Amino acid sequence: MSAAVTVDAVSKRFRLYQERNQSLKATLMRRGRSRYEEHWALRDVSLEIPSGTTFGFIGENGSGKSTLLKCIAKILRPDSGHISVEGKVSALLELGAGFHPELSGRENVYLNGSILGLGRKELDRKFDDIVAFAGLQRFIDSPVKNYSSGMYVRLGFSVAINVGPDVLLVDEVLAVGDEQFQRKCNEKFLQLKADGITIVIVTHDLASVRSLCDVVGWVDEGRLREVGAADEVVDAYLDHVHVGRADEGGLGSRWGSGEVVVERLEVLNVSGEPVTRARTGDPVTFRVHYAANQPVERPVFAMAVHTLQGVELTHPTTRQSGLVPERIDGNGVVDLVVDRLLLLPGTYDASAAVTDYAALHTYDHRHRAVRFDVDPGTPHETDGGLVSLGGTWRVAPLRSDQ
Repeated sequence: MSAAVTVDAVSKRFRLYQERNQSLKATLMRRGRSRYEEHWALRDVSLEIPSGTTFGFIGENGSGKSTLLKCIAKILRPDSGHISVEGKVSALLELGAGFHPELSGRENVYLNGSILGLGRKELDRKFDDIVAFAGLQRFIDSPVKNYSSGMYVRLGFSVAINVGPDVLLVDEVLAVGDEQFQRKCNEKFLQLKADGITIVIVTHDLASVRSLCDVVGWVDEGRLREVGAADEVVDAYLDHVHVGRADEGGLGSRWGSGEVVVERLEVLNVSGEPVTRARTGDPVTFRVHYAANQPVERPVFAMAVHTLQGVELTHPTTRQSGLVPERIDGNGVVDLVVDRLLLLPGTYDASAAVTDYAALHTYDHRHRAVRFDVDPGTPHETDGGLVSLGGTWRVAPLRSDQ
């Protein structure tokens, strides 16, 4: 299989200024020099992305993955090394990139499309499809400076995918769209994959990485630490990249900025007592204890259940249920009440997290914070699987005249 993207020994550095000259006098006194240190965002990165592959870059904030994507898009030039890309490239790297705020949505479609290599006649043919996918028919002749962040993303993404790219580069921004638009994007990604388009994604959404990506590269402090199958690299990243195995009784790793912290996650029985065992069919409550060190607007709480092999079985959030508090400050609890636990017998890990409303910023994520066992209960199924459908069998013979 030929390579759509080849990255050969690429390094990129930036100057981090400690203090800049604020006046002509300061400039003359320092002879025009400002103090800075060099920061290597990328160091000797090499990889190949095969044509038709959906490739994901993961890593901590500041690891260099977005810098690498901008180098692939030729927005940034490497200080050393070489990058080659086969075919037409379309990139959605920053919110509203390539849009002129004073121009209307219609004018920006033509401006952005021309930047991406489409002629006027081709844009005329694609214009209705672009606007329809973005869902902005009513607003297309309004200046984009009046658009919300979600409208920006919808229009930018719609242009990017409709120019017929051979390689599509996407950096995180899709999380700004609403839930319906995110589903629409995921469906479009699957269609593009089926059409053989090479897709390169930078994201912190590890669930999307597992479901969408064929191959994943883990970028750590500017270096490519690991490349391989999505599940394997994501598991390695979760197990090793984040500092601080939970020293408060948890099993896995933990990360986040800390404005809100998950103090602990508990599994409660019907009497409200913490337990480490439950039975299939039992009512249980997953309780998240949190502490907000400062007022936080519209936080989203989430939990997930994994098998010991790392398979994510469910990932409910308060945003999905429409139960997002306007503001939290101090201590509190968030409960997920499960009327019937339909996990089949086995051992499972539960995780808990709290993010901002757009899911772009993680306040705290405790991966595999608690482990619990599920014993046989009702319904009782022993022939394999992980969850019960909770159904009832019926057997009825057909009449001889049927």
